[in-house]
Amino acid sequence: MEQQQTASTQNVMPQPPQTITVKDQLYLADMLTWNLNAAKKAAFFAKQCSDMEIKQELEKTAQMHERHYKQLLPHLQSGSQSVPMN
Repeated sequence: MEQQQTASTQNVMPQPPQTITVKDQLYLADMLTWNLNAAKKAAFFAKQCSDMEIKQELEKTAQMHERHYKQLLPHLQSGSQSVPMN
């Protein structure tokens, strides 16, 4: 068990690479789309909801996905320095 934990921690990158591949760019674009869609849906359903507790949770969910979108966006914008996948 201890060997598995040690092996998994050795594969962790301390920093993202300076360049990303085209495949990475496409995945980041997908993640942006997923987060934007989830934020919009949660915000929409929050507006439709009459239960205040559920409404607040949906609003928090929308804000979380919007925050994730904003965190991912710079990574995709810096992807102009990407390297092609072989």
